[in-house]
Amino acid sequence: MKKIFLFLILTSLFYKSYSQEIPRFNPDTIKTITLDSAVNIKAERLNIETFINRIINDTSFYQSFRDMKRYTFIAENRIYTYDKKNKVDGKIYRKIKHNNSGPYKMEYLVKQDTGKVYKKNGKYQLYTVEMFDYIFMNAYNTDFVPNAPVSDGKGGTNEGYKDKLKTLIFNPGRPVKVPFIGSKTEIFSANMRQYYDYGFTSGTYLDSIPVYRFKVSVKPDLSSWTKDGIMIKELVTIFDKRNFNILGRYVDMKYSNMLFDFDVQMNIEMGYFGEDKLPTKITYQGNWDYPFKKEERASFLIVHKDYKLEKGK
Repeated sequence: MKKIFLFLILTSLFYKSYSQEIPRFNPDTIKTITLDSAVNIKAERLNIETFINRIINDTSFYQSFRDMKRYTFIAENRIYTYDKKNKVDGKIYRKIKHNNSGPYKMEYLVKQDTGKVYKKNGKYQLYTVEMFDYIFMNAYNTDFVPNAPVSDGKGGTNEGYKDKLKTLIFNPGRPVKVPFIGSKTEIFSANMRQYYDYGFTSGTYLDSIPVYRFKVSVKPDLSSWTKDGIMIKELVTIFDKRNFNILGRYVDMKYSNMLFDFDVQMNIEMGYFGEDKLPTKITYQGNWDYPFKKEERASFLIVHKDYKLEKGK
């Protein structure tokens, strides 16, 4: 049960518009999008269903992570953990070279830890950080490895949770088989649509790419009781105007019941490298808690750079 709840917490992603952002230090200082002050969307012959259908049917966002196995690249990872007053009490910095030239190799260029990071047995203090390692740092030889097996969701415990995480990140709007959550992730269903506002604006991404910013947010006039029962508070997706590729995703999730309590925001951004679209930035802010366990508070900033396509891949 512990891993299910943490797993949920690590499942938030999307582009900056942090309406619910946790009020504390944020390692992400990279601004990548500028919104236009006024937009005539009707002239584009677009509607809400255009964006929703693209989100539901898209497979390219996940494929971008799979495509990293064809590249050698540098990953800089900054992780911060916090005490109950949201003061930083642990820091992790990693600069890693993922080398896919020949047999895969991972080389630590820099590895620094300060504060309350590890337990006496050498494991991480927070399960959130362990899950981060599993998903994004390749500590367990996950999808960055060229010949990594694709899980059917029925394998080991971590594989099962990773598949649920993938659904929430790469297929938003679909149900996830997690106790007491279930259909709360289906924000595009007929039943859930009554609780959300949908809108889109125009902007510029990375100073040069024309984009649409599609935002799904909880209606402000709902009762407090209704709002508390809605898990996904905001979902933002960035579309390249030229080809409708998805370049960024942000999700804001918050939910509480008798068994657990979490408040999470996560953002993933992509960039073009030749003909491929690859991850360039991942950020996370999150708190989660459940009975008889220590509350976990953490934030991450992951930056991927210096992509080099390896010959024959």
